[in-house]
Amino acid sequence: MKMSSDDLPPLPENRIVVGCGMTTVDFLATVDAFPKPDDKVRTTSLKVQGGGNAGNALTCAARLGLKPKIISKVGDDSQGKGILKELEADGVDTSFVVVSKGGSSTFSYVLVDSQTKTRTGIYTPGDPPMMPDDLSQSTLLSAFDEARLVYFDGMSTETALFVAKEAARNNVPILVEAESLREGMDELLKLADFAVCSARFPQAWTQASSIPSAMVSTLLRLPNIKFVVVTLGEDGCLMLERSANEDADIEERDAESFLEFLYKGKDDSLAVPTCISSVVTKFRANGIGTIYGRFFIGTAEKIPDSELIDTTGAGDAFIGAIIYAICANMVPEKMLPFAAQVAAAKCRALGARTGLPHRTDPRLASFLR
Repeated sequence: MKMSSDDLPPLPENRIVVGCGMTTVDFLATVDAFPKPDDKVRTTSLKVQGGGNAGNALTCAARLGLKPKIISKVGDDSQGKGILKELEADGVDTSFVVVSKGGSSTFSYVLVDSQTKTRTGIYTPGDPPMMPDDLSQSTLLSAFDEARLVYFDGMSTETALFVAKEAARNNVPILVEAESLREGMDELLKLADFAVCSARFPQAWTQASSIPSAMVSTLLRLPNIKFVVVTLGEDGCLMLERSANEDADIEERDAESFLEFLYKGKDDSLAVPTCISSVVTKFRANGIGTIYGRFFIGTAEKIPDSELIDTTGAGDAFIGAIIYAICANMVPEKMLPFAAQVAAAKCRALGARTGLPHRTDPRLASFLR
């Protein structure tokens, strides 16, 4: 049952966002157990659906009420046509997608293990890849027209950098997803206003001894960043928001030990996503430096085993909701539980997009108000 739009707060004033990155076809096969070498197993279900970080995140944003435009590349094969058709059906503007004549589109095979609830992907990149020469300055200016935010999924970094520099020149805020170390990621992050990282990225990038110290290091290395979020799967997420309040009287605390203290306030009995926040504090990371800011712990929904179907694209759903939250000027205490709830809804269906909720989904009502 859907809610009436009249029961919800108004949509963000500016709903236009741009995403640059990967869109694919996913072949999702559910199996009773992951096969051993030389095994033959039978699928219990099979779904063919659009995928790719940017494609998924923007589909999520569209279902939440935004007006996304996607910059990507597909082949003129049947898969490419299917990718575009599916995005358009969800309200994603594909007029900035480059279609390669004679090219092949990106696709992935995904095995979903119904016992362990894990998924294993085999990724085949499209050919030829997207390059800066595929996009003109006039095309980008048209894409950025009235845009509230530009999102990069961290793929095709050479093209992403070209697009991001143009976005920065036009004063469009930039959100970068940092999933793994890639050539060009340093330059892309330097242009970012917001960053959402995988659990493994911050320490790999900063060489810090812990995730909290790595988050402090990230804000020190990237002076333009307003906040960094680290996603932790079923353990929720962490966020460090930069503060403009640099009062000399604010107590200095070790980031790692402070976060341990903050975790003591977490109520493990709650099944719904929540958020624990600190006051503005001067956080120290040993051997790295100090930053003024606020830490937030976002919890994930505790999904019953009987309802957990597939985690494919859960991170993309989370980012799609973060994009909406930035457009809606949500405070972190609202943004993190909302994003966790959107990601949890996605996990209740096979594939990255099947379970993505619409704005009128009653499960989102209390998080949007």
